[in-house]
Amino acid sequence: MSTKQDFSDHVHASIQDQTFVKLTLSKPPIKTIPLQNIFVKPVRIKDGTLYSFTYRYLSKDETKNYTADEALAEINLQLDTHFKNATLCTQDQNCSLLTSKKGKVTIQKSKAVRSSTSLAHDHNKKKRSEAGAKYLQLLGISDNQGQIIPKMADKYRQINKFLEIMEGLIQSSTLPQSPKIVDMGSGKGYLTFALYEYMTQKGYQVSVTGIELRKDLVDFCNATAQQLGYQQLQFVNQPIQDYENNDIDILIALHACDTATDDALAKGIASKAGLIVSAPCCHKQVRQQLKGKPTANPLLKYGIFKERQYEMVTDTIRALLLEREGYESKIFEFVSNEHTRKNVMLVGVNHHSKKNHDSATQKIAELKSEFGLDYQQLEKLIEEAN
Repeated sequence: MSTKQDFSDHVHASIQDQTFVKLTLSKPPIKTIPLQNIFVKPVRIKDGTLYSFTYRYLSKDETKNYTADEALAEINLQLDTHFKNATLCTQDQNCSLLTSKKGKVTIQKSKAVRSSTSLAHDHNKKKRSEAGAKYLQLLGISDNQGQIIPKMADKYRQINKFLEIMEGLIQSSTLPQSPKIVDMGSGKGYLTFALYEYMTQKGYQVSVTGIELRKDLVDFCNATAQQLGYQQLQFVNQPIQDYENNDIDILIALHACDTATDDALAKGIASKAGLIVSAPCCHKQVRQQLKGKPTANPLLKYGIFKERQYEMVTDTIRALLLEREGYESKIFEFVSNEHTRKNVMLVGVNHHSKKNHDSATQKIAELKSEFGLDYQQLEKLIEEAN
């Protein structure tokens, strides 16, 4: 008869002969308790191999690293006190521990699908920003040992996803060797610092300015930039619409609220920036304009669909306006919507081409007519600038 000790022996053997690939603990005795799963994988660090435990709670994840002996003790403890089932994957086989409602334990084995594994952290993903970067420590994303703080793991993934996107966009754009970058609505500067370091490492003589309304964040970011020796990175405390410098090669506007997205896009277009990157936020201007207007479209009968429709209309008009002004526009998902619904990225690459001017103008007019819009804020700002 199989026992939990038999399963534990399999785990111990796989650790000893270094065939351990991963382990999942599941099926807590009560479904509503906070800790739902534990995922274990080996990771190679400077001092050797450790075992990374990800504790999956209902509302958060926590990560801890253990030595081999500590890992085995923790697995045995969790199986004795918390979890009924477990699946061990090794290079040779998969081994599953199953516990019935009556407490009967069975062990099932099958041939492994995979035959090898790498112990490197996230080995299948190229990191544009390494966890040990000094700016990540000063911004509170990693600790003094260069380990990502668990609650900041999503932000670290977002930084690397952002840099991955920027890498491709920069390669497809025509930029000077000393590009001037403006981040409008820079917040605490996570992505601003990341882009500055990334581009300097790539050999660009970059100059970056962050625009932010909250003075405490501006002061913090300027002090951090000074501490890092980032001489060409500065932060300014002012509204986006008050920024007057039209010498911009790359404009960033991520989640600038209300009509600030339109203000930022208008600044980028006016300066003929080579690259415009925005994550549009807030679509109040269109929503308020259509408030109270009757519509025959059944899709707009329900509030949740109406809100999404306003977002799509607003961002489509923004993209078409970029095309009208000589840009190639793209709209795509920035980060997974499990982290935020505000996950759309709108990008414009300036090809200085007016070939889509008439077509884009017509499509904008048709959208405004269909939805009863008098104007969209970015359209108005462009007209005022001209």
